[in-house]
Amino acid sequence: MSTPTDVSPPIAIERSAVLDHAHVGDIKGALGTIALHDTAPRNTWWARVRTLLAILGPGLIVMVGDNDAGAFGTYTQVGQNYGTTLLWTLLLLVPVLFVNQEMVLRLGAVTGVGHARLIFERFGKFWGAFSVVDLFVLNALTIVTEFIGITFVLDFFGVSKVAGVCIAAALTMAAVSTGDLRRFERFAVALCLLSLLLVPVLVSIHPPVHQMTRDLFVPGWPAHAKLSDVMLLVIGIVGTTIAPWQLFFQQSYVIDKRITPRFMKYEKADLWIGIVLVMIGAIAMIAFARRSSRGVRRRATSPMRAA
Repeated sequence: MSTPTDVSPPIAIERSAVLDHAHVGDIKGALGTIALHDTAPRNTWWARVRTLLAILGPGLIVMVGDNDAGAFGTYTQVGQNYGTTLLWTLLLLVPVLFVNQEMVLRLGAVTGVGHARLIFERFGKFWGAFSVVDLFVLNALTIVTEFIGITFVLDFFGVSKVAGVCIAAALTMAAVSTGDLRRFERFAVALCLLSLLLVPVLVSIHPPVHQMTRDLFVPGWPAHAKLSDVMLLVIGIVGTTIAPWQLFFQQSYVIDKRITPRFMKYEKADLWIGIVLVMIGAIAMIAFARRSSRGVRRRATSPMRAA
């Protein structure tokens, strides 16, 4: 006797959990849209580019967003004190960045829930609450750092600090509370593209390309430098490049944008684009600070030489 055969069509594998109906639907990015039922293969280069433009956002924003006031302060101090000799530390952080962010990318795309919820479910209430409180405190301190950087810029241009900080705070609140993810993403992507202005600044100072390339790929140590001082800056570079908020932010962003495992390779490309841009910004700031500090030293010593 033959056994019954199930001839029903296979059931599509969905996310293990979804927050609500708002997290299921079309992928609406700053530069394009992918319909929920769009299952067409991306066989042409133009179709792949359009898909990448629609997916572009989470990886780019989370990486470039790391080049904030605290990071720029650290990079300029590195460049002023030791030139480009510590560029190799940035290259060492590239695989760490990719592994960390690619992990939360997969978690978000597959599970459909945020990083904090996964910690609560897997490790219990204590570690879940600890991670959330820790994230809140660190984010509060980070925001304070950002506004300190804003006051420095306002002071440089002779603008009222109170008015400038209030305007910056209003713009920040408007950007994160408009209720429209696409509008926020367009604003954030525009800021990311503006960070590329560091490239012409770098070119204008005519940096020593050969020396920078060597310092980037060949580990070295500043001559006649105290170990404690150098290690403090190395720790600062690591701390400004890798931060806990990045894990929570990107995983939640992937969910809010409704990115599914099908588009994983495009989201990885988005992440790589962000990593490249954040490295360009860091290298540019270190090289620019190196050149600026050398110019200051020349001006400081020229009267002594004349005397």
